Amino acid sequence: MREQDLLDKLRKIERLYSGATTPGEKEAAAEAIARIKRRLGETAKVDRPIEYKFILVDGWSKKLFIALLRRYSLKPYRRARQRRTTVMVKVPPSFVEETLWPEFIELSNVLSKYLDEVTDRVIAQGIYADEGEEEVIEDLD
Repeated sequence: MREQDLLDKLRKIERLYSGATTPGEKEAAAEAIARIKRRLGETAKVDRPIEYKFILVDGWSKKLFIALLRRYSLKPYRRARQRRTTVMVKVPPSFVEETLWPEFIELSNVLSKYLDEVTDRVIAQGIYADEGEEEVIEDLD
């Protein structure tokens, strides 16, 4: 997958979660983000924000999740002595369930696949081309 293909996929996912319905709306990425922010603001009036604790598995996931939060004008934080993989945020539960978490999962899957492909290609070209898994042996104990 080329980097431009990745960016196109990420934009398509964004449009999916913004609720875009017409071709004109789909072309306006800025309007899509504004629409989600408006929906978040309306949701917060009815469904009060609560504090969520997200524990992300790696640095890539954390960077993606924080970028997504900031795109929606949410303020990620962590408390002193929390692990670096922990992200805290105050957000309405319905926004997490309907938009934020499903979009993050989809974006994360696309990004992980891309990063895996790049890693495999760089290792094959720069170190060794055998992509096979390690051998599994039975313990003799």
